[in-house]
Amino acid sequence: MTQFRINEAAVLLGVSDDSVRRWIDAGSLAAGTSGGRTVIDGAELAALAVDRARTPEDPDAGRTSARNRFVGLVTAITADTVMAQVELQCGPFRIVSLMSSEAVRDLGLEVGSRAVAVVKATTVVVETPGEAR
Repeated sequence: MTQFRINEAAVLLGVSDDSVRRWIDAGSLAAGTSGGRTVIDGAELAALAVDRARTPEDPDAGRTSARNRFVGLVTAITADTVMAQVELQCGPFRIVSLMSSEAVRDLGLEVGSRAVAVVKATTVVVETPGEAR
């Protein structure tokens, strides 16, 4: 069973140690002790992370097979005559997309505009912490 200390949980959730302590005190997050330290079960932490990570609903969403939709704001656009790099802040996530400069113009993208990043990937790399081989 994976367990995390309060400071580790805070880092994973992107909040302060005090926020995690408040959630434990309020009963929103179950915790136990191990070796005299407060620990949080990994499954409990994962459930809280999923609940807290909800991004705004996309009111314009149609029917699609893509399940990964991130509503956010355009925070930066770097473009030349052919290609552009568009950055979005979607809740706690920074999404970067490479597209044609023509697509940026056609979509009317500019810093501060609302956009939705739709991800349909056949390959997702998952890593775990550990020593390099």
